[in-house]
Amino acid sequence: MKALLIKGYGDIESNISFEDIKEPTCGKKQILVEIYSAGVNPIDYKIIEGQLKAFQKLKFPAPIGFDVAGVVIEKGDEVNNFNIGDKVYSRVSGNEPGTFAEFIAIDCNLASHMPNNLSFNEASSLPLVALTTIQSFEKAELKANDKILIHAGSGGIGTFAIQYAKSKGAIVYTTTSTNNVEWVGELGADVVIDYKKDNYLDIVKDIDVVYDTLGGKYTTDAFNIIKEGGKVISIAGDIDKETSIELGLNTFVRFLLSLKRMKITKLITKKSAYYKFILMNPSGSQLKDLKLLIEENKIKAIIDKSFNFSESIKALLYLKKGRAKGKIVIEIKK
Repeated sequence: MKALLIKGYGDIESNISFEDIKEPTCGKKQILVEIYSAGVNPIDYKIIEGQLKAFQKLKFPAPIGFDVAGVVIEKGDEVNNFNIGDKVYSRVSGNEPGTFAEFIAIDCNLASHMPNNLSFNEASSLPLVALTTIQSFEKAELKANDKILIHAGSGGIGTFAIQYAKSKGAIVYTTTSTNNVEWVGELGADVVIDYKKDNYLDIVKDIDVVYDTLGGKYTTDAFNIIKEGGKVISIAGDIDKETSIELGLNTFVRFLLSLKRMKITKLITKKSAYYKFILMNPSGSQLKDLKLLIEENKIKAIIDKSFNFSESIKALLYLKKGRAKGKIVIEIKK
């Protein structure tokens, strides 16, 4: 089968290529899926560039891609929640081959039936951003009437997070550029801040939760706008102690990380706040719950652009520019 593989760490164009590899076999608790569409995420190009090799080193050539939508063409003897011909979507684990390929074998507990009202492209755009947000909001214990700031409202994470927060009855603040203000407001945000015209720090006060998708100064600034005892949930900031243990990092690395987050530790104490760096876990059951929300039209998939399989490198380069409104997907099969 045809698959996109990473040849080494470095720039995108020089370090990935299409190869013909053996079609995966289906384990007892797996489903073999013919891939119709694959979602593209920042983690994909970050892995190629070696930004994550401190946490997991690749053995080259390595597969690429985590989000997938397709059709079950074979199932293992112990699989009873799917049948041949089912349309499914999933965020696969790091132990499985990449989704930028024609076929993939997926553990059956990581997949869900696709929402009936979505196309393959739409379904493949959701798993990673959805699971990251769902698990972030679980840690935040987000509830109705909580005020939440979601940075970068027009991006892949932001467009989903706004809708999901509104489905929970939260009051949503978000930031975006001038051209996207009206569009982001239509997704459900209550207060949309044009970062090119206004400083969000002057507008947002006494927030219950900050969903930090940007890191750096945005992480530390979050403690200035949360209320006493507020929560900062980050997918881009410093790694907390609990997560460093979950990652299996050695004692020395954990010590270095503790030094790196000293400023955050002081801010947590000063504000009696809760801080958590989210390490997303694939979950078929959460995708199944999401399926119901989508079929009730409470959440819709937002796609900026789709690329043909042969244009996968272009898709990664386009995403890296950071100007996408919603998600980028690769159409593997029409």
